[in-house]
Amino acid sequence: MRVRLRGIKSTKKRLADGTVKIFHYLRETGAPISGEPGTPAFMASYNAAVAATREPTSGRFVELIAAFRASSDFTGLAPKTQCDYRRYIRAIESDFGDLPIAALSDPRIRAEFMEWRDVLAKTPRAADYAWTVLARILSWAKNRNLVAVNPCEKGGRIYAGGQRADIVWKPDDIRAFCEHASPAVFAVVMLALWTGQRQGDLLRLAWSAYDGKFIRLRQAKTGKRVSIPVGQTLGQFLNSIEKKAVTMLVNSKSRPWTSDGFRSSFFAACDAAGIRGLHFHDLRGTAVTRLALSGCSVAEIAAITGHSLKDVSALLEAHYLGGRLELAEQAALKLEERWGRTKPLQNWQPSDNRGSVFQSVPTAGTESVIDFNAFDGGRTRARTLDPLIKSQLLYQLSYAPIEIAGAGPRARPGM
Repeated sequence: MRVRLRGIKSTKKRLADGTVKIFHYLRETGAPISGEPGTPAFMASYNAAVAATREPTSGRFVELIAAFRASSDFTGLAPKTQCDYRRYIRAIESDFGDLPIAALSDPRIRAEFMEWRDVLAKTPRAADYAWTVLARILSWAKNRNLVAVNPCEKGGRIYAGGQRADIVWKPDDIRAFCEHASPAVFAVVMLALWTGQRQGDLLRLAWSAYDGKFIRLRQAKTGKRVSIPVGQTLGQFLNSIEKKAVTMLVNSKSRPWTSDGFRSSFFAACDAAGIRGLHFHDLRGTAVTRLALSGCSVAEIAAITGHSLKDVSALLEAHYLGGRLELAEQAALKLEERWGRTKPLQNWQPSDNRGSVFQSVPTAGTESVIDFNAFDGGRTRARTLDPLIKSQLLYQLSYAPIEIAGAGPRARPGM
């Protein structure tokens, strides 16, 4: 008699030699199940994986882990984040599952946790992620008075490299990638550059989210709703895509992309184009850069990408635009366009002690006049219709030497 086992997830993976192998996992925990389906070995592995999910022994750390996984703090995470958490939770259960909860109050346990992280330090970012998961479990338990302290608070990080946010795709990188990418992969990159959205949100984007003028979506990571106006270039591109599925973006077989499938195709295109050190998520920062260099304000950028205003400002200042020559050139052109026709305030000389007139070149039908009166002991009153010129002039009068008729140069106090 054939028995249908519940909770099994099967995935196909292509091995290095080109063969395809099917792997089986317990869906709830991600525990691997060995053997071929229907064999005694497979049943034994399945039963062992299920037994490991039963009610944990009371008073042990594994009990707290199980409670955390059942809480909204875990179930409310994005599916991709939950998958990542499960991988590290299995490692934590394996090494510390039998730890008595009472031992978490012992100051020495922090050293044991940090030694555990040091063992994982061959891959620093993975070690930091594992520590983050462990710290979050303990923080959750502390907030519910299940433990007295969180021994993983303020543990710092091992990874010393720069943030991904300071890495963007240069025009040459984009050009080389597009020349080597398949049309299906190119379409995803195109939308990333013009919308600034994350990979997962783009791969799930349905045609129903596009009405011809706007792309409307809800970001999976933050839950934020974003409405992106579709300009002429992006609109023409979307209209050229044949609708082959519910989702806008499909693979070469006209099926919706899977996360692993797209990642594999994306990096294959990177290798073909000779691109190293760039990830898909770096396109999100590249979109922010392109918007800023196009003259968009922080609020305008945030409205498209879904960042908060604070995050956009921090990213532009600290990462994306630090030292960007293009932005500096744009600023200089704007300054020249606005003030380039105004005569400089340097080297002006009053005709006598009683006054002089400074006049800027008329701009937009207005005229700015400064009237100097009553030079008396070096103290001067100035009247002007242009507050900007007044502030510049008062600065010069305060800190620059002046000429008083018959007295020669005279410096201001403090010079």
